[in-house]
Amino acid sequence: MLIESRFLLGLDNSLLIASESYQCQLQAEVLAALDALSARAAAAGFSVRVASGYRNFARQLSIWNNKAEGRRPVLDDRGEPLDMERLSEREKVFSILRWSALPGASRHHWGTDLDIYDASRMPACYEVKLTQAETCGDGVFAAFHRWLDTQLQAPDAVFYRPYAHDRGGVAPEPWHLSYAPVAQQYARALTLDVLYEQLLHTDLALKETVLAHLPEIYSRFVRVDH
Repeated sequence: MLIESRFLLGLDNSLLIASESYQCQLQAEVLAALDALSARAAAAGFSVRVASGYRNFARQLSIWNNKAEGRRPVLDDRGEPLDMERLSEREKVFSILRWSALPGASRHHWGTDLDIYDASRMPACYEVKLTQAETCGDGVFAAFHRWLDTQLQAPDAVFYRPYAHDRGGVAPEPWHLSYAPVAQQYARALTLDVLYEQLLHTDLALKETVLAHLPEIYSRFVRVDH
């Protein structure tokens, strides 16, 4: 399957459907699978909501540049803000990558990936943070994620967690689901060369450092399906 770079990089959303129910854009096949998962969740007493679905290149670029230029906090592994002024440019890049993808390298560009949570257990006025603390122990979404564990382990499961484990790249994100039948094709199609060419012509903060370390970044933070 040949996938054009504009779809890989979040530059074209014409393949996606806007869902009023989930307030996001996804590929039709992904949306149908999400509906099925949501129905099973409802039968178990949960209410699936989507915190983030499709995110275009411009939005990811804004997130990256705001973090690189100090307008948005960059967090450490404990969820505490880092003092970016004390870091080298390389340290800044890899600190941002721990929680935020490079523009062009986000799986949210594909319409196959989504961040989900359970609205049924949320206290009034609760603000979803998408942290690991919410998903385990006595966290507000812990029961939902225990149920989700069983669903993702089923032989016919079509969703999986690309960031289930810490491999020294992206921090674990149990809330991030990927639709395997399509997402894995996109992951194979997003080559280092495609990403490099896009970033080379992008007004990206810390660009020289990013490009100098792009092979390592690609291996550690992008190629999670290899």
